[in-house]
Amino acid sequence: MRAFQVNELGKNPQLADVLIPEPKEGEVRVKIHACGLNFADLLLVKGEYQEKPLLPFTLGIEVAGLVEACGPGVKHPAIGSRIAVLGNSGGLAEAGIFPAERCLPIPDAMPFTDAAAFQVAYGTSHLALTQRAMLKKGDTLLVLGAAGGVGLTAVEIGKALGATVIACARGDDKLAAAKSAGADHLIDSETADITREVKALGGADVVYDPVGGDQFTAALRACNRGARMLVIGFASGDVPPIPANILLVKNISVIGFYWGGYMALNPKALMDSLVELMAWYSKGDLHPHISNILPLEHAADALELLRSRKSTGKVVVTP
Repeated sequence: MRAFQVNELGKNPQLADVLIPEPKEGEVRVKIHACGLNFADLLLVKGEYQEKPLLPFTLGIEVAGLVEACGPGVKHPAIGSRIAVLGNSGGLAEAGIFPAERCLPIPDAMPFTDAAAFQVAYGTSHLALTQRAMLKKGDTLLVLGAAGGVGLTAVEIGKALGATVIACARGDDKLAAAKSAGADHLIDSETADITREVKALGGADVVYDPVGGDQFTAALRACNRGARMLVIGFASGDVPPIPANILLVKNISVIGFYWGGYMALNPKALMDSLVELMAWYSKGDLHPHISNILPLEHAADALELLRSRKSTGKVVVTP
C-alpha cells in the first residue's frame, strides 16, 4: 500500500510503498477514505510534537474510513463499520492500525471528508470552551486565528453556546469565512490594533488562542476582569511570556488546553464531547469547513497549504 512517511526528522516526508499492517490485540485496521491535516502534523515532521513516533512513521493523526480487520479481543467496532479515529500517526496512507477503543461511529449521512475534519477541530473547541473556560450565554468570546481549523469551530460553537463572538483573522477572505461561521464582529489581525478594537467592543470575557505571540499579549490587555484565556497552541511559532501582574490585578485565568491529553486525563469527557458533537452535526447544527481536498500523491502540497496558512478551515487528504 502507499503511505506518506517521515524517514528523518526535519526532512520532507516521502510517498512510499509499504506492507499492509496487521492489527494486534485491541487494534483495528482501517481502510482510510480521508485524513484531516492538523498543525500537529507539521510539528511531527520536525520532531517538535508532544508525541514522538519511532522512525520511520506515517504522518496523519485524524482519519475516517471503514474497519476492514480486527485484532484479537476486538468486538467493537465490527468489520465494515464507518468510523472516525484519532491516532498518534498512520493516517496518510491507504490503510492504518488504530486502537479500537478510540473508534467513533459516524452517522450514515456524514461524508468521510467531514468526519476526517471533525474530531480535533470541533473536539478541541467544545471541550475547551465548555469544560475549561466555562463559556456561558452572554459572554464575549474573542477567537484568534478565527479562520483556521480550530478557530472556525470555536466561532461556530461559541455562537451555539450563546456568546457574542469577535473573530480575529488575517485578510478579507479569512474574515469572510469567520463571518459565515457566525462571528458578530471582525478584526483584521494584519492591520488592526487588536487591544483597542476589542476594548471598543466591550472587552473579552473568554479568549481562545491557537496563535500565541504578539496576539496573545494584545488579547490579554483587552480582557475584562475575571476573564479566562485559553492557550490552545502557538501557530505563530512564538510562545509568549505571561505578565503575571496583569493576571493578578484583573483576576484573569490563563488556562492551558491540549485536547489529545484528555485521552489520558479524562477519556470519558473527551468521548462524551464527541458523541454530543456528532448529535449536533446530525441535527444540522454544525457545518465543517474544508477549504482543500487533495489526493495522497499531493500530500506534500496539502502540508504546504497548512504551513503557509493559505487554507481556511481544514485541509483533507483522500487516499
